[in-house]
Amino acid sequence: MKALQFIIRRKIMVGLLSVLIVMIGCYAVLNLDEELLPSFTVDMGYVNVYAGDQPAAEVERTITTPLETQLKDVDGVKEVSSTTYAGQSSLQIEFEQGKGEESIKEVESLVNASKPDLPGVEKVESGQYGTTQSYQFFLDVSGGDLKEMTVFAKDTLEPRLEELPEVRDVDLSGALEQEVMIEFDRESLEEEQLDINQVIGVIQQSNSESTLGELTGETDSPSLRWNTTVDQLNDIEAIDIPTQDGTISLDKIAAVSLQPKESSSFVWKNGTKDFIFAQIGGADGFTDIETAEAVRGELESIKEEGLTESFQVNEIVAQADYVKDSIDGVTSNILIGGAIAIVILLLFLRNIRATIIIGVSIPTSILLTMASIWVFDYSLNILTLIGLGLGIGMMVDSSIVILESIYRKKEQGLEQISAVLEGTREVASAVLASMLTTIVVFLPIGLLGGEMGQFMMVLSIVVAITLISSVIVSFTLIPALSERFLMHKKTKKPNTESSWIKGYGRMTAWVVKKKRHSAAVIGLFILMFASSLFLVTKIPMTIMPDMFNRYAEVIVDFDSGLAEEDKEELVQQMNDSLENVKDVESNYIIDDGNMFYTIINMTKDKEITEDQDLVNENIFRSLRALQDKQPIQSVQSAMSGGGGFPVEVQIKGDSFEELNLLAKDFANDLKDIEGLAGVTTSIDRTTKEEVVEVKENVVKNAGLTTEKLKLSLEQALLNTSISEVTIDEAQVPVNVRWQEEADTSQALMDWTIPTEDGNKKLSSFIALTSVDTPNEISHIDGERFVSVAADIEGRDLGAVNRDVQKVIESFDTPAGYDISAAGDLEQQQELIQEMILILGIAIFLVYLVMAVQFNHLLHPLIVMSVIPITIVGVILGLFLTQRELSVMSGMGVVMLIGIVLNNAILYIDRTNQLRRQGYRVEESLIEAGKNRMRPIFMTSLTTAGGMLPLALATGSAGNYQAPMATVIISGLLFATILTLVLIPAVYRLFSKTDRKEQKELETSPLNTTAG
Repeated sequence: MKALQFIIRRKIMVGLLSVLIVMIGCYAVLNLDEELLPSFTVDMGYVNVYAGDQPAAEVERTITTPLETQLKDVDGVKEVSSTTYAGQSSLQIEFEQGKGEESIKEVESLVNASKPDLPGVEKVESGQYGTTQSYQFFLDVSGGDLKEMTVFAKDTLEPRLEELPEVRDVDLSGALEQEVMIEFDRESLEEEQLDINQVIGVIQQSNSESTLGELTGETDSPSLRWNTTVDQLNDIEAIDIPTQDGTISLDKIAAVSLQPKESSSFVWKNGTKDFIFAQIGGADGFTDIETAEAVRGELESIKEEGLTESFQVNEIVAQADYVKDSIDGVTSNILIGGAIAIVILLLFLRNIRATIIIGVSIPTSILLTMASIWVFDYSLNILTLIGLGLGIGMMVDSSIVILESIYRKKEQGLEQISAVLEGTREVASAVLASMLTTIVVFLPIGLLGGEMGQFMMVLSIVVAITLISSVIVSFTLIPALSERFLMHKKTKKPNTESSWIKGYGRMTAWVVKKKRHSAAVIGLFILMFASSLFLVTKIPMTIMPDMFNRYAEVIVDFDSGLAEEDKEELVQQMNDSLENVKDVESNYIIDDGNMFYTIINMTKDKEITEDQDLVNENIFRSLRALQDKQPIQSVQSAMSGGGGFPVEVQIKGDSFEELNLLAKDFANDLKDIEGLAGVTTSIDRTTKEEVVEVKENVVKNAGLTTEKLKLSLEQALLNTSISEVTIDEAQVPVNVRWQEEADTSQALMDWTIPTEDGNKKLSSFIALTSVDTPNEISHIDGERFVSVAADIEGRDLGAVNRDVQKVIESFDTPAGYDISAAGDLEQQQELIQEMILILGIAIFLVYLVMAVQFNHLLHPLIVMSVIPITIVGVILGLFLTQRELSVMSGMGVVMLIGIVLNNAILYIDRTNQLRRQGYRVEESLIEAGKNRMRPIFMTSLTTAGGMLPLALATGSAGNYQAPMATVIISGLLFATILTLVLIPAVYRLFSKTDRKEQKELETSPLNTTAG
């Protein structure tokens, strides 16, 4: 109380500190970084090893298995899973919590040290997963001559953008690139008795540059340099090739030409490659918005200079736009929510001055929160703004409770300073307890692992900061302003209870009059809770909601080893399908090895004719319809919160044959589940491979060796790069091949090689046997497994999960084989278990805080009796709105536990105060209900009103905000109405009242309201 008296007497100090908070908060708002999601890494890493054209089984044996063995011994590595493809080994590493950044360094060091010992390795990539993207701005140069656009992109666009301090890197693809092609005539080589390898060696030597040594006997010891580089096509044609009869020029035995490089582009725009694709990455220290503004400014300058008159430079995707739209949307929702909260206060208090006081406390609390966020070095992103938006309603709770208590004391006739002191003292402990119960529910969030856990931790900290800021303001600014500024108009009429309060008083009196009445009320609520559980299966479920921003990223997996012409045909089919989807504006398909990464832009603003969820569904349906005709394995969203396929089941065991049979049987069972599409098994995806069988006796009799035979086969398949030359200041590769290529089995078998008895066909020495080799081989901690995967159409993940789990439980597997859920199914099951654990710990921590507050073991249980009723409200809210139960809505439930208890705490705290003043139990409950009815409804409605815009939100972040806000609003409003009945019933049932007290109650004036 002394501290409160000090604050009231030092109003100038409080005012100046408030101004200081406003100044610092405004500075923080202007200087906070803006980004879509906070930047952080997760405890997951990857290693990708590229090994040319080696078959998957060979890559598994020589690369994957040795690397797995070494990686499992790295400190901090929890699990190593791998998928081996033809020519590629992809390893996924899960680290122990908190050891990711340290362990990934050891992993990268180990992989780099092992590279020389791994046969056929061309490239190794490794790193740690996180939320930061390499490139944030994408554009294309199209609509003109490709040669002219290439010159512009390389000589103007790339250097000028890279000069900007906000830009780290510009990556171009699709630019016109050329190569020198030397096509040898085999007959000419045989006539000149030349060996192809000798000719290639001469070409390489003719295009070389090196330092031979130094002339040490001369002044300054000049170096002696050899330079025979060529820079013209004519120079290559004129290279002298030594023969037995002298020398001949290269053009006598080969055709030399400058050709457009094959596969120089890996991106298609609306089915065509006649454009240049540019990816722009932002520099460290600059936000996506700053990078986008700088790039757009430079592009405008380039346009004004007339450098793009014969073609167009088009933006594809700018991450900054979604950042800005999301932040603007959440910000406007916060402002609307604050306005709604103030209107609700005005309707309840009907006092302009009281509303102004609360209106001043809201921006002060917000700016104090912003200053704290800036101090903690957080950014302004979707999560921090959602946390602030959720806190807006709760932000005024403590201020309302204190202000209402002061106002009620003034209504009772207390003097100015006495009303402030008494009003604040009466609710101080309840306000502090309410804040603590709301904050402690967030402490177990740290148990939620991975990326989800880090997301939720940021959200939790922001909400906690918001609540602490609001309580600081409520105990300083509210009392200081309330002493003189808060006026109560004195009337000659005595204060009378409203009809609402009188009606509530009569109902409460009936509930607490007899314990059997209380028991009946409690039984009714238990029945209500049990009945609501039947609706749980009717609520859609997912892991993380999608972001709807008129833009989609889709991953299309296809069979490995697909030829370029087959990829081209697949792209054309995909483009044709997407063009028939309403509201799809353009598509960009990026070839990323064994999958197409597809960016799909949709119509915006006034051109929108369909909601994005429907457009997304039509996109997936149209692409999945191609699976029957094209080598597509799966179609899935790259923007979903889960990892891998929506439905994935792993079958572990040793025998490929047995795994294959089990996988096929299980896949057939899955096909009977409604809503599953594109059911595939990883072991079904095989590639034809021709195995060479050597006729050793024939080879030996012909005077050959297997080494010479292998060399002849390699020469027959000649198609490789041997050097680079500089033509027109550009590095151009030099490739060699035969004019007549042996690109079929028959052509290879007809290829002739020299023997002691003359030239003979290869078919005399070898035979080819066709075998099916697996396209991919999967391991977890070195153990082989086969995955059965499927996509989802028309149903939510939760409903499908339940059906798949039934199939898993009923599926019989032989000894030594195991079947389990994986992918999104596994992640959802783990998240449900973690959320249940978090909820349990949160409830215990709330109980702990209240037990200390009340110094009583039973009273906290009475308060917590509202939790089941709150769950009923949550279930009804999600069921009626058909919002998804996800991690975000699960977080809303955890937050709600802390929020709904605030009303019960106010009720019980006031009841205990009245009992200490001599009131009996029944009288205390009736009077406490009347005293606390107005602040309970005010705080609940302002919280719900403040979150209403978030619940109705659309746009980029709408799907993130709406489920959480829906859970809180529905649960809070339902619990608020019933709390005022349930709490007195539970309190009455578990309290002791002797017969004398019961008799006095029946004649008490307070009880006459029941009549």
